[in-house]
Amino acid sequence: MGKNEEDRPDSEYGEPTQFDPTFDGPIKKRGCTDIICCILFMVVILGYIGVGILAWLYGDPRHVLFPRNSTGWFCGIGPNKDKPHLFYFDILKCASSVNFLVTTLNGLQCPTTQICVEKCPSTFWAVSPLDYIPAKPAKEVFNQSLCVPSLDLKTTDLSVSEIVSKELCPFFHIPTTSALGRCFPDIQKLASIPGFFANTPGLPSSINETANLIKNGTGDIINSFNMKNVVLRIFEDFSSAWPWILVGLVIAMVVSLLFLLLLRFIAPVMIWLIIIALLASGAYGIWHCYWEYNNYKQQSASITNIGFTSNFQTYLQVQETWLAIMIVLCVVEVIILLTLIFLRTRILIAIALIQESSRAIGHMMSSLAFPLVTFVLLLVCVSYWGATAIYLATSGEPIYKVVTLNSSHGGCSSITGNVTCNPQTFNSSHYPGCPSASCIFISYNEEGLFQKNMFNLQIYNAFAFLWCVNFVIALGQCTLAGAFASYYWAFTKPDDIPVFPVGASFLRTLRFHVGSLAFGSLILTLVQIVRIILEYINHKTKSAQNPCARFVLCCLKCCFWCLEKFIKFINRNAYIMIAIYGKNFCVSAKNAFSLLMRNIVRVVVLDKVTDILLFFGKLLVVGGVGVLSFFFFSGRIKLPGNTFHSETLNYYWMPIITVVFGSYLIAHGFFSVYNMCVDTLFLCFLEDLERNNGSLEKPYFMSRNLMKILNKSNKQAK
Repeated sequence: MGKNEEDRPDSEYGEPTQFDPTFDGPIKKRGCTDIICCILFMVVILGYIGVGILAWLYGDPRHVLFPRNSTGWFCGIGPNKDKPHLFYFDILKCASSVNFLVTTLNGLQCPTTQICVEKCPSTFWAVSPLDYIPAKPAKEVFNQSLCVPSLDLKTTDLSVSEIVSKELCPFFHIPTTSALGRCFPDIQKLASIPGFFANTPGLPSSINETANLIKNGTGDIINSFNMKNVVLRIFEDFSSAWPWILVGLVIAMVVSLLFLLLLRFIAPVMIWLIIIALLASGAYGIWHCYWEYNNYKQQSASITNIGFTSNFQTYLQVQETWLAIMIVLCVVEVIILLTLIFLRTRILIAIALIQESSRAIGHMMSSLAFPLVTFVLLLVCVSYWGATAIYLATSGEPIYKVVTLNSSHGGCSSITGNVTCNPQTFNSSHYPGCPSASCIFISYNEEGLFQKNMFNLQIYNAFAFLWCVNFVIALGQCTLAGAFASYYWAFTKPDDIPVFPVGASFLRTLRFHVGSLAFGSLILTLVQIVRIILEYINHKTKSAQNPCARFVLCCLKCCFWCLEKFIKFINRNAYIMIAIYGKNFCVSAKNAFSLLMRNIVRVVVLDKVTDILLFFGKLLVVGGVGVLSFFFFSGRIKLPGNTFHSETLNYYWMPIITVVFGSYLIAHGFFSVYNMCVDTLFLCFLEDLERNNGSLEKPYFMSRNLMKILNKSNKQAK
């Protein structure tokens, strides 16, 4: 059985690879592949750079980073450098128009005067009825720092009522806190609103009505964005604990490295321990079910006594339930035992390949550092995409229009929302029929050719970003595959391994196979775009979907998720074949798929065995380092001397989360290299079996351990 299956693979998926006496690893003489796709990728990159340049020329991210006052100037920069906060004169207008603002104005503007201030007000204050006496000077009523800069209270001839009606100074203010650079009400202090507010002209007569209006209108904004104190405390924790966070990450790196290097010794033990534990768990489950079944049988507890019930807990108190579970567990246990008996050789092959991967990494330690290159390139892609998206979103000139919420004035209806204005020169006296008119931001200009195509450019930005990210990942996989393939096809290891296998593979991939990598990553990108579109459609139509539409969308999302996983699998193996033979993407993908399908059982076994090892490896690294960091940052582990005190931390869980997340990224980076090594050596191993037969003319390149498992050997020269 073994010999026929090993030596004569199924020809349904193509004929086995033929022997080539000149082949000794990744071929040296190769040409450029998939040139058309390479040119297309370069054109897209050049277009992406052009979009970035245009966005940089027309965009102004200050629209996003800094708030604007009523005259259009930014707070925190330029002439308002020392005034980083935006203060609203009549916060009630913002509260009563919050829905209007969110849906129409696309921002946190509202129809009231806004100025830049050095710090947000922290007290309750209001203009009292006695302050409206004509003879009372304005400088005794208002605070100059909270009035518009153009008004000088010391020299003005305007009365208090005129200043209030023209919104040159606020007629009240309440304790506020800064969020997103804007002075929003401090909700906690609204409970102590003073009684004199009930007599303030322009405010609701009820104290509770005033407080509720402010809470309802701005509470969600404040609760969502008022994180300044928390952020500052977290920053303080990082500033004091960052050396120990780095120590935790270094420990995670060392543990990951040691685990990979020790797999050549502990892989068989771990795999068989897991298998034994699985069988023991099944056996215990069978025994427990029999015990429960026998117990309820003696009590004559049968399902006929209870009938049908919605309380599923009741079904656990009858003998038939435990009998059914016992039968299922017995069937599963038998299947596992038969699988182990008939696939024991393939499990041994998987373990041997895992051990061989550890040896390969031990001889090419530079491969463990290559994920840093991939990480840096991905960071560049993400940064460029984010910056381009922000600059594109702010590339138009801001449009201001005359807006008012007071519909009682008849002269307002003809101008509100229709008349554009300049906030730096706007004067409400120009609209005598609408004294409450304000000039506020509506949107960005979309009239120009560049602005009209803003949505298309954002789509292009997202498409190019996904393509670049998938290309960078493909570049890393192909580079590592070429390096590990050079290790396998070195007949005498480590003497025949190239001097710089990773560097040589990286340069070879960039020189010849950019087009093939772009081709594979383009296919994956198109599938991801379809998935994004489906998610967008589902989000937009969620409230209007019937059960049939939800079912169809769910099926489509599931199908494309499976398609994406399949394409990633095909691409990964195609890149291995590209790194070895230098052929184009389609030929490499076909050859890799045919080779894997001719050995499908081995593929499944190796994949599952590798997944189990990597899962427990990540669990060991992340769990161990996480527990250690918990005991350290929570103060349960004390260091000698006054090196570090956990009591100084505001939130000791934040360094722990950082260490755990960083440990996962480090472990994932190391184990991704290891996984790529296993996949590459596996394909090379399958090719080795098809190419060679162990004779003097066709010797095997596999390790002696693998030959021993397969009962094969290389003939020695006499």
